This record gives sequence, structure tokens and C-alpha cells, in this order.
Amino acid sequence: MTDRHLLSGSEPDPARDSGHPEPPPRVGFFTDTSVCIGCKACEVACKEWNAIPEDGLSLTGMSYDNTQGLGASTWRHVAFIEQQVPAPDGRTRLPLVEAESGPGPGAEPGEMRWLMSSDVCKHCTHAACLDVCPTGSLFRTEFGTVVVQEDICNGCGYCVPACPYGVIEQRPDDGRAFKCTMCYDRLGAGQEPACAKACPTESIQFGPLDELRERAALRVDELHTAGVDGARLYGHEPDDGVGGDGAFFLLLDQPEVYGLPPDPVVTTRDLPTMWKHAGAAALSLAGAFTVSFALPRLLRGKDTR
Repeated sequence: MTDRHLLSGSEPDPARDSGHPEPPPRVGFFTDTSVCIGCKACEVACKEWNAIPEDGLSLTGMSYDNTQGLGASTWRHVAFIEQQVPAPDGRTRLPLVEAESGPGPGAEPGEMRWLMSSDVCKHCTHAACLDVCPTGSLFRTEFGTVVVQEDICNGCGYCVPACPYGVIEQRPDDGRAFKCTMCYDRLGAGQEPACAKACPTESIQFGPLDELRERAALRVDELHTAGVDGARLYGHEPDDGVGGDGAFFLLLDQPEVYGLPPDPVVTTRDLPTMWKHAGAAALSLAGAFTVSFALPRLLRGKDTR
């Protein structure tokens, strides 16, 4: 399924490819980090709605971030990145980010800026976690999202290294894997996910993925016109290494600054080829095994004559 679309260059319909005959339009998240104020309302709303347990809330000493990263009990994570960049004159100056519109050409220079971004599972078009799950705990919904069924997960952990973003994690008490479900229960009731509902600045936007991509492109153009040259989209391209993300981002710097891989690739992309080679090798071994047993018998038969 994955290889067919990658080779043809066509944009896949993950829900239809997963067996949903007449799926609704694919939905997703567009997170505009240029208007994120780091309030963590999305984290709180996610925990409250999904009954996710508290997971430490320990400050690192390097940031105001007290949840540190996505995990089994943190399905939305707001990153706080304090950034100092050398200015052309050699001093460490940057325009301060204005929450409403981003740093404009006339912004006052400052010593630092905060880059804030609410991270989440990407709900990949080509989801490696689905490929490796042996129990069917991970499945593709009719909305194109990827969900873990905790009552079916056997704690094998195969999905953890399969994720190119490091999103999935196992809980230490029973080993079961957890991640964002994009509030699948709310989607079925015609509601938006809790995180998007709670976001006060509309940094997290939810809706049909095609509409979000168009909206995001216009937002990048708007920021470039305002002089924010570093604004760029991440995870929106259907022909990237994971077939495009169901949750994509507008960033103000390189993906690595936000802890995101610059060129994510579905980790199971070579599985079909590997299985073909394995099958050919197995047939060769079987043939050699058969010959090794049959040939001596044939030779003995000739000797008796």
C-alpha cells in the first residue's frame, strides 16, 4: 500500500486504503507556532478529556517547560525554546516575537526570543507504527487518524522505535503504548479535539486537511510579507518521507530547533523489498536442502544398477 503510492506519486487516501469504503474528508491539525503563547491550555485540556495521569511536571533547569516531551502520559507537549542568534553586527540580538502577528520589520531588537510550539502525534499518512503492530491495537480510523486501542495492546513495544518522530511511548507500570488519538470519541460526535477547543490564540487549528493546507500557505505568505523570513511549513508535503502528516506545523526556524527531524522517513518503507528478498532466500535454502537430501539417494540408486 505504501510503496504503491510512493511509486505512483499520487496522494493516498489512508482511510480508504485501510478499508473504509466511503470515509469522510480527512481531518487533522495545523499548529501555527507564530501565535503560540505557551499557556499549555492544550496540555491541560488533553489530560482532562482523555483522563491521562500526571507525569512528573519536573523543570529541567534549562527552560520553563515542565513536561519535557511527548510520551505515554503527555499527548500534547508545548515546547519552550529560548533562542539567541548572532546579529549581522556580531551581537546576539533578535526581534522579539509579537504574539499577534509575529516579529515585523519595525520590531524593537532584544536579547532573546521564545519559540513556542505545541507538539503532537503526526498521524502520518504512511504510519510505520501500523505496519509493525502484531495485535491490531493500532488502527486507522475513518477520519484518517491513527489510534491505539489500549485494551488490545500487548506491550510488545514494536511501535516505539518504528515511529520516526519518537512520539509513542510505553507506560512503565504495564508496558502498554499510548499516544494522541486526536480525540477520536469527540470526532465521532461531531466535535473538535479538546486541545484545539481550548487553544485561546487559535494556534492549534482543526479541520479538513486540504483546507488547513490552504490556510497554512496563506499564513506563511502573510508572515513573509510582514518580514518574518524564517516562517516555513513542516509536515504538509504529501510527497515527503511519510506521505505527509495529519498534524503539520508552521515554524519560525529550522525543524531541528524544535526537536523535529528535518527529513522524516517511514521506517518500514523497505519492508516489501525485504520480504521479497527473504522469500527468495527461503526458496533458495529449501531448494538446496532438497538437493542435499535427494542427490545422494539418486547416486546410490545408480550404483546399485
